[in-house]
Amino acid sequence: MGKKPATYADLEALPEGVVGELVAGMLYASPRPAVPHVTAASFLMMLLGNPFVLGQGGPGGWYIVVEPELQLKDDVLVPGLAGWRRERLPEAPRSAAFALPPDWVCEVLSPSTRLLDRQVKLPVFAREGVGHVWFIDPVRRTLEVFRLEAGQYVHLATHSGTGPVHAEPFEAVALKLGVLWDEHS
Repeated sequence: MGKKPATYADLEALPEGVVGELVAGMLYASPRPAVPHVTAASFLMMLLGNPFVLGQGGPGGWYIVVEPELQLKDDVLVPGLAGWRRERLPEAPRSAAFALPPDWVCEVLSPSTRLLDRQVKLPVFAREGVGHVWFIDPVRRTLEVFRLEAGQYVHLATHSGTGPVHAEPFEAVALKLGVLWDEHS
């Protein structure tokens, strides 16, 4: 007799301080991220917010949020950040989760989530047509950029260091990587 698939009730039963996700009927529970992870995600939101969300010093046209709950068919995912082009998501939903797949997601890798993010969640993002995926590794200090082409992700670049980079789909504005690593020089 096989194990029954996990449900949303299993997610709700997780203790406080645990991030839960459902993929293909499996429950994945991860501890809250460590400070380098939170710093990278928070600072990336600041870097993208003014030019791409508010249109200050950039083209605008995006809705970007930190740790949204994505309900994609039977899967429930919580990426580090996700963004929708405003023409696809003119206003935020009133529900607790997003059913519309984002145009971009960013996963901030940690030892406890690295395999989950790369091997389990990435195929779901491809299935749902998420156009770009970024992986930020605050320990290795890298930003990997992928674009969806013909249902598969193509690696576009791996950026490292502190200097400015232009990374799809936000290539209109240079992102200073050092900010993600809490280096302001």
